[in-house]
Amino acid sequence: MTTAPSPLIIPLSAGPENLIEGVSPDRVLKAVTRAELHVYPVKNPLGRVLVCAGGGYLALMLDREGDDVARWLNDLGYEAHVLVHRLPGAAHPDGVWPKDIALTDALAALNQIKRDLPLFLFGLSSGGHLAGAMACQPAVNAAGLLIAYAPLNANHVDHKAPAGKPDYPPAQKQDFYNDWPIGLGVAPHGVPRCPIFLAYALHDAVVPVEHALNIITTARDAGLDLDAHIFGQAPHGFALREKGGTHAVWPELARQWLAAKS
Repeated sequence: MTTAPSPLIIPLSAGPENLIEGVSPDRVLKAVTRAELHVYPVKNPLGRVLVCAGGGYLALMLDREGDDVARWLNDLGYEAHVLVHRLPGAAHPDGVWPKDIALTDALAALNQIKRDLPLFLFGLSSGGHLAGAMACQPAVNAAGLLIAYAPLNANHVDHKAPAGKPDYPPAQKQDFYNDWPIGLGVAPHGVPRCPIFLAYALHDAVVPVEHALNIITTARDAGLDLDAHIFGQAPHGFALREKGGTHAVWPELARQWLAAKS
């Protein structure tokens, strides 16, 4: 993956500059004071990709699930845009951010991305849930949706896996999961209609595989275009760095899928 140059940062909201914690390649945003779009351009791109890093809607894994992915996409010939979104329920000077603040910021980011080439949405962990919610917005019209180990639907209050799992604090975060169960047939507003690529860990204790199985079942029943890859040795958060099992092939599978959908 390329290491230069630094991305162009476009503010998407008012607020002071974000304070990034840690050092590269493990920087994290534990508080987001300003929504931003980090742009990684390439010459003659094949397409444009909005990347949503995870962090459980409590933080953002800026390097592992943002910068790493953007530079990998650049190497494949895609212009990448990493979203820095505000966090539902997090405090700010006038109160707390509402349940849908991440989606609000994501849609603002899309307004900054040229739509002359295929647009893909790529989310890891909680960022995959957000990317899925974006893909369900009628005006987005994405060419495809890539999701890795994301809590898509089995955090919903009525569909939890494992059963009896407590609600996630803060309340705004749980409310957002309840509003957008991605890929459940009983909630058609949350079923993306664009092509979908999934990469999951079979024994993930953080994001149970039921999240993937639910959307796979819905895609089968609805005749959707979905490729699913479930890896028996992968840990949660495998991203692009964990290569100690069969999941090491998933970036190549994603590359081939992107090429086929571009």
